[in-house]
Amino acid sequence: MANKNAGDNRTRTSVSIFIVAGLCCFFYLLGAWQRSGFGKGDSIALAVTKTAGENCDILPNLNFESRHAGEAGGTDESESEVEELKPCDPQYTDYTPCQDQKRAMTFPRENMNYRERHCPPQEEKLHCLIPAPKGYVTPFPWPKSRDYVPYANAPYKSLTVEKAIQNWVQYEGNVFRFPGGGTQFPQGADKYIDQLASVVPIENGTVRTALDTGCGVASWGAYLWKRNVIAMSFAPRDSHEAQVQFALERGVPAVIGVLGTIKMPYPSKAFDMAHCSRCLIPWGAADGVLMMEVDRVLRPGGYWVLSGPPINWKTNYKAWQRPKEELQEEQRKIEEAAKLLCWEKISEKGETAIWRKRMDADSCRSAEENSAARICKADDPDNVWYNKMETCITPNNGNGEDESLKPFPERLYAVPPRIANGQVSGVSVEKYQEDNKKWKKHVSAYKKINKLLDTGRYRNIMDMNAGLGGFAAALHSPKFWVMNVMPTIAEKNTLGVIYERGLIGIYHDWCEAFSTYPRTYDLIHASGLFSLYKDKCEFEDILLEMDRILRPEGAVILRDDVDVLIKVKKIIGGMRWNFKLMDHEDGPLVPEKILVAVKQYWTLNSTTSSQ
Repeated sequence: MANKNAGDNRTRTSVSIFIVAGLCCFFYLLGAWQRSGFGKGDSIALAVTKTAGENCDILPNLNFESRHAGEAGGTDESESEVEELKPCDPQYTDYTPCQDQKRAMTFPRENMNYRERHCPPQEEKLHCLIPAPKGYVTPFPWPKSRDYVPYANAPYKSLTVEKAIQNWVQYEGNVFRFPGGGTQFPQGADKYIDQLASVVPIENGTVRTALDTGCGVASWGAYLWKRNVIAMSFAPRDSHEAQVQFALERGVPAVIGVLGTIKMPYPSKAFDMAHCSRCLIPWGAADGVLMMEVDRVLRPGGYWVLSGPPINWKTNYKAWQRPKEELQEEQRKIEEAAKLLCWEKISEKGETAIWRKRMDADSCRSAEENSAARICKADDPDNVWYNKMETCITPNNGNGEDESLKPFPERLYAVPPRIANGQVSGVSVEKYQEDNKKWKKHVSAYKKINKLLDTGRYRNIMDMNAGLGGFAAALHSPKFWVMNVMPTIAEKNTLGVIYERGLIGIYHDWCEAFSTYPRTYDLIHASGLFSLYKDKCEFEDILLEMDRILRPEGAVILRDDVDVLIKVKKIIGGMRWNFKLMDHEDGPLVPEKILVAVKQYWTLNSTTSSQ
């Protein structure tokens, strides 16, 4: 009987093995058939994924809500075998690696060189998490943030004293109030912009992108926003304490920067208007090289506004406490440089002068007898990263008609001139339109993942690898703005296309720190960024920089190949982020995945985040 049972067991075992093997072969062949495209497996999987996305809470354990007091909800999916990244010393709470004051003072002061980017070498980089100041809170939503900033987020009062009579900023209890004034418009930015609008077509969408040099706390850009004009504002690191930090806390686009010896990190023919209001930039010096750099980034037909010294020096030299001969010579040099650039002065009223760059500036110069203009010979006027300014004029490379743009918002989805004229290699009109469709689909999926995207919870948004600007265009709303970053190592330089769409952006190498203060972005998006920087620099350095510039309880969306995101996920496991790795919106068979995360709330003197 025992032998018979043993024989039966062996028979059943053999049958089981045969059945399991048969099932394995069946499912292998079924999977191959589905992947071949002949079956309906992919469409079924897609349908199930879509249904789940529409009817379920996709991220039941990941809380995007701001708690203001550090109650960051969610499930930390950190892996056990990861290196935990520790908080930095409290002295680094406002650390800006490439504009660090101590390092800056070791560089020459001539031509503002010391205030330009000077990044630490690899061995000096911090490998820790920048802490938020004690008491840090989520900023007020726009438009309240334009006028009020929590004192705890940027606890610096010097500007309230230094600029008290100019209405820059006032300290009231536990907040700063920004009345909208400036050195050149103490009665308010709105009235000042009204004066400009009597000459410059600000109201009809012709002027959409603006550059504000030496922006202060960026009130000019803040008040342009309601007129559908977006300004890229910049000022040096702590020329006045925390000015750019205040601008970003208010929800106004701004970066740390200076017009010194290096070209600005923007493409040629990018801005519809450039502006300087008492910005203390020596425009007439060095044969007008700084005005030539403004000319490079100014679109044909664009406007340059200079408000303050030396304009109307005959009336104001005593109030400015400067010798009239000095001011007269300064204005003479500016007028000479403007003539050389073929800018036409269209207005001078009070202390404000406005020039317009001619649509046919190249023809204008060729018609000038004995013109001293020297034309730049570089083939690529957009090749600017760490390149020195030159005393030469960037040619338009096209006639006025070719450079005309639709008014905004029609401009957002119209075919950009650079693409229509075939100036972007490998990007046809059809590919541009396909890219727009793709990003509308992606952003639709993001809105199902994070239902706060449309609520105004996120004001300052960054796209770390912007491509053609499809993410920003699909997300476009008056509630927020997007800083479109064009990596300097990207295969195609499309930042000029982004500006032609009426969006703003900047060149940057993500092996280095970004030119901003800590905690200045509410949402960071990156598609294919880590694949792009694979073997170029350390993923940990990029992620630490993302953490530095992301607000507590800010959100992150990463889209990349699964193998890359698994490596990224392991590093994030040692950071104070709650995160989730998800399938592509088209289903699990797509190798591209999505990683979403929320930075936990923690501040100085917090050894662990509040749960």
